[in-house]
Amino acid sequence: MRATKTGISWRLFLFSCLFLETSSQDFGAQTQFICTSVPKDMDICAATLQNSVPGEDLKTTVMQLRETVLQQKETIMNQKETIRELTSKLSRCESQSGAEPGDARPGARRKDAGSKNTMGDVSRGPADTLTQLSQTLQSLKQRLENLEQFSRSNNSVQASSLKDLLQSKIDDLEKQVLSRVNSIEEGKPGLRNETEQRGRVESTLTSIHQRITDLEKGQRDNRPLDKFQLTFPLRTNYMYAKVKKSLPEMYALTVCMWLKSNASPGVGTPFSYAVPGQANELVLIEWGNNPMEILINDKVAKLPFLINDGKWHHICVTWTTRDGVWEAFQDGVKRGSGENLAPYHPIKPQGLLILGQEQDTLGGGFDATQAFVGDLANFHIWDRKLSVGEIYNLATCSSKAQVGNVFAWMETSLDIYGGASKWTFEACRQLN
Repeated sequence: MRATKTGISWRLFLFSCLFLETSSQDFGAQTQFICTSVPKDMDICAATLQNSVPGEDLKTTVMQLRETVLQQKETIMNQKETIRELTSKLSRCESQSGAEPGDARPGARRKDAGSKNTMGDVSRGPADTLTQLSQTLQSLKQRLENLEQFSRSNNSVQASSLKDLLQSKIDDLEKQVLSRVNSIEEGKPGLRNETEQRGRVESTLTSIHQRITDLEKGQRDNRPLDKFQLTFPLRTNYMYAKVKKSLPEMYALTVCMWLKSNASPGVGTPFSYAVPGQANELVLIEWGNNPMEILINDKVAKLPFLINDGKWHHICVTWTTRDGVWEAFQDGVKRGSGENLAPYHPIKPQGLLILGQEQDTLGGGFDATQAFVGDLANFHIWDRKLSVGEIYNLATCSSKAQVGNVFAWMETSLDIYGGASKWTFEACRQLN
């Protein structure tokens, strides 16, 4: 029986030596292993680590291996985290590329740079292009009729000849629009050049707008300086008007104006006021499918306005810095109110007030998708909260209506850019 136990112990000793000799190949030539006899009931690694000198070397090696494994595990975890981040970013990019530009919420501020259209007009399909061109042509025709009436009453030969020239150009444009309709209906391959054709047509329209504006400038002496409207016929990033002076510091305000638009989705940005360090100091915007909003110091309040029906509407917004209380009026009637809109934040001075565009930077960074499309008139700003009666007088074109004490609507107070045009204001004349 003893001989048997001795034989088994000896075989375990040989097995231990063979195991360690084979494993030594994995640790390099400089690692030394000592073979020792191991009792039958004892763990091989535990018995080896109990040795005083060689066991310490083996223990150090095992600890180094363990540390290497942990480092590799940490590296793998980091790589997995990187993969998850990249996957998430890829998903966001895919979702953004499939979303409509107008779906983003402007109140969240700031838009991704990739969503901006910095090349001019908003991308439009054939139907949208035709609708836009038709509306513009109608506007031009109406203005030409006004010019014709003026030239007859004043016996102006020059105005009449220019009117005939412009009428001829408009007739040519109508033929191009009709040709575009036929192309769409028949599915001709000429639609491949739609972008270039639209660019040429709208360039001609801009030129016509400028010629009409030149004609209209000759009539300024025949009407009061405040009886005019601004027309923004196209959704671009280059049509706008700049107020020549800045706003003062204000702890309360009232902003009123007449608007007419049937743009969809959203009428755009009637005005924006930016100061150094804050592009959204005071903004009125209806962007995409969102309701109209007013922003003060980048804080947002939704306004209950419904104005994109192609008719003139008078709107007013009042605000006080105390508790951020605001009220909204449409056509002389209070439609909504709220509070906590930028409370205790005064409107800062030394900024730029732009009509027709939303500023992403001071005086620039215009985005065509947020541009105002339509007509704007009688834009006034006060540094106080107007009463309900005062707002009603403005909306009904009463002789008692006041003008803004911070900004009053005057032709001499504005610089016009990009083909935005002026003409006699018609809303109050229609009401009377």
